[in-house]
Amino acid sequence: MMNLEELKTKRELINKIDWTMTPEKAIDMYLEWGAGWTRGHDFVSSPGQESLYFVIFDWEDPPQVTLIRRNTFGATEEAKISVPKDLFDKAVEEDGYRPGVGVHALNKQLKEWVCSVIDGPPMEYAA
Repeated sequence: MMNLEELKTKRELINKIDWTMTPEKAIDMYLEWGAGWTRGHDFVSSPGQESLYFVIFDWEDPPQVTLIRRNTFGATEEAKISVPKDLFDKAVEEDGYRPGVGVHALNKQLKEWVCSVIDGPPMEYAA
């Protein structure tokens, strides 16, 4: 698994990050037991498709975000980046607590912070 410095050298990976993907949307798109009615026409249509996106695991200490690569065969953790605790806590709070679920989407502030530290493309060009 990569750290921040290693990830920063992988420009092709950084350019493929989907900043709009959420854990819930990934399940809807890639797993047949997802809530298909929420996806409309936004679903995976071939085994070669994949998404790269960040998530927060609220149990991790120190606070960090994890870059996930998901396809129809499963998900792998590609990188972990330590993040400021205040941004981590605010993102978890904004996403809301759900019993039995500790995986959260990044909020706008945390996305912008992560994008800046990995030297990602401007957020307005994000997918």
